[in-house]
Amino acid sequence: MKSFEKPLYDLSLRTFSKLVDISKGTHPKLEKLVEGRKNLFEKLESFRLDFKSPLAWFHVASLGEFEQAKPVIGEFKKRFPEYGIVVSFFSPSGFDHVSKRPQVDIDFITYLPFDTPRNAKRFLEVLNPQLAFFVKYDLWANHILEARDKNIPLFLFSASMRDEQIYFKSYGGFFRKILFSFDHIFCQNEKTRNLMEGVGYHETTITGDTRYDRVNTIAGHPKSFPEFETHFGNKPTIVAGSVWDEDMQLIVPMINSEQYHWIIAPHDINDGQISTWQQQIQKTTLKYSELPSEKEVDVIFIDNIGMLSSLYQFAKIAYVGGAFGKGLHNILEPLAYEIPVVYGALKNPQKFPEASVSESYGCSFQVNDFPELQKTLQSLSDYKAYLQSQEGARKLMEENLGSSKKIMDKVMSILDNK
Repeated sequence: MKSFEKPLYDLSLRTFSKLVDISKGTHPKLEKLVEGRKNLFEKLESFRLDFKSPLAWFHVASLGEFEQAKPVIGEFKKRFPEYGIVVSFFSPSGFDHVSKRPQVDIDFITYLPFDTPRNAKRFLEVLNPQLAFFVKYDLWANHILEARDKNIPLFLFSASMRDEQIYFKSYGGFFRKILFSFDHIFCQNEKTRNLMEGVGYHETTITGDTRYDRVNTIAGHPKSFPEFETHFGNKPTIVAGSVWDEDMQLIVPMINSEQYHWIIAPHDINDGQISTWQQQIQKTTLKYSELPSEKEVDVIFIDNIGMLSSLYQFAKIAYVGGAFGKGLHNILEPLAYEIPVVYGALKNPQKFPEASVSESYGCSFQVNDFPELQKTLQSLSDYKAYLQSQEGARKLMEENLGSSKKIMDKVMSILDNK
């Protein structure tokens, strides 16, 4: 390891935490990043004082990674019911969403402190977990190295790596040390395993993406929304989930030109933005908060959170937003209902391997603009083409389930040999 790498990393984290603290009044997300971590250790100490059982620690970046963690947490609790579960978040959006709702199998939810050596040492001394799991690629060096020094078994699952990441660069020796701290890394795909082996790390297993297990569970037991049955019944409906304005620039003319009914869930709930979209739409629209209503309606805007994953049960086709902006949202949720999914053209396909995989099964479709969206929906109006897409989604789900069980089988084998 080059001598300057870790000191430079530590300096950058200390600088980052100070800059965020100084800048917190300039942006609400920065505010939450700092304010949410206030009294973090005191809250953790209070929890640990009362909770004496052994603990497993799961760290996630935000909500998406939490959804990947949930099926593994459930499988872990089946095998180790005596263990408590602590989940740490880096992102305020994930923490805020999850901490406000009861969570099955989870005993404590916390922010991860900023990744300085002092914070990592104190966090792990107070938490004292018996083993730790990280999800996907949110890897914080000091917390991982401290856990390794304390001989805490470390696992990374649903790992999805790209060759441009620093772990795989010639100058990334310190960061490769992070990878080598894990007892085992469970990869989503062959490419990730090849990248790991290319830098000399061989303790890998391809187990896929645990989100398949999660979305399959949700689709099997969706929430009931009789109000949608009242308005749409068996009418052909498109559910547009996590959409941004860039997505609506395609969707609005589609609504105005076709006979589909629409359920639209914006990524950010903003009444002003929803009103602007309603004014652009030439058909009857309502907000979900305005239901029940006696009038006929063509488009319903969802103006609350927590519903989307169950709304796809009403869809003949799904449109998933984000690809034109910060990144594609969860396309596996609608695919679990065995329906075709459409989304914008990806700027960085490597970040979303589920897109290319589902495209290869013939159940997901990228579009660049309104004419392509129109053409894609027209092609799916063909009965045979639609059935083929449905079959592709069914086959995709069937062939990718069971990741959580495979992970826990291997974890138990490793623990038994320690």
